[in-house]
Amino acid sequence: MGRIVSFRQMKDGTKEDYELLDQSEKDHATGLPDRILETLQRLDHSLEGYPLTRLGHVLQTATRALRDGADDEMVVAALIHDIGDELSPYNHAEIAAGVIRPYVRPEVTWIVEQHGLFQAYYYVHHMGGDRNMRDRFKDHPWYAACAHFCEAWDQASFDPDYDTLPLAHFEPLIRKVFGRTPHDPRYVSDVA
Repeated sequence: MGRIVSFRQMKDGTKEDYELLDQSEKDHATGLPDRILETLQRLDHSLEGYPLTRLGHVLQTATRALRDGADDEMVVAALIHDIGDELSPYNHAEIAAGVIRPYVRPEVTWIVEQHGLFQAYYYVHHMGGDRNMRDRFKDHPWYAACAHFCEAWDQASFDPDYDTLPLAHFEPLIRKVFGRTPHDPRYVSDVA
């Protein structure tokens, strides 16, 4: 174990303590692409009932996005949009949005965060729900982009016969996007 801080309560920390923790956090953050890849691999053994594993589904979603000409951020979003399923299926979209938020433009984060609601359009009416819940955002500037994400890529990606690219194909993109400096204004802005 490396150096540790001197405090037992944060209010008692020193400048040196917080410099140590800041460096430790920066060092830990460099491993994020590897943790993303490991978490995606775990999706290969979760949530039964679909014709594909969750990993197969996100790979197919990302493959469709790539072939549709989506930019790097959107392809990575398609790849990680269900990464939260492993931990918390009922708010998986918010978890995935939280993971990607420091590395991409706000539009991408918003689409990932809202995709669960937009995806409900395809099934919730079969269970007595309102399939048009997403329409509360119909005047939002990214409504059409989120609807496209779900229609063209997400809801369409449960086909075991589709020529889906393997995770290794997307690894460089994951390393590129999640290797960025978090909250870098070149990629992330306060526009919403």
